[in-house]
Amino acid sequence: MATQKLDKLDKQILKMISEDARVPFLEVARACNVSGAAIHQRIQKLTNLGIITGSQFIIDPERIGYETCAYIGLNLKNPERFDAVVDELKKIPEVVECHFTTGNFDMFIKIYAFNNHHLLNIIHDRLQPLGLASSETLISFHSAISRQLPILDLLQDDSAPGQP
Repeated sequence: MATQKLDKLDKQILKMISEDARVPFLEVARACNVSGAAIHQRIQKLTNLGIITGSQFIIDPERIGYETCAYIGLNLKNPERFDAVVDELKKIPEVVECHFTTGNFDMFIKIYAFNNHHLLNIIHDRLQPLGLASSETLISFHSAISRQLPILDLLQDDSAPGQP
């Protein structure tokens, strides 16, 4: 995937909207000293390039009853079934992330459950039938850091570290 070249205005816009996706475009325009139409055009360009992939409200899982957050490393009996397993994982609403990884696991998932009993049921009833050779579950007590990648460095330097 090619890295897109961003100018100073693009970087200013990204910094502002990443800090608050609900910031009015006119406020962004004033801060960037351009017209509202220019901001709309830049946002559309950044969206078309795939740099911006959407906006969303973030729901705190614990506040709606999901008290257990777990990370599960999965090893498949038949690793050639990756795509089929991912399709099945997409059908499990409690699975919120899935990553192909290096190291000890074929894939690594993040899952939310109401409690440990619910987590056990998901592992036993929904994950084991996917053809797992093994799995390892780590329960998260608390997320100490949860954020988007900061845009600060982009504003200070026109190239990423190690890039020409």
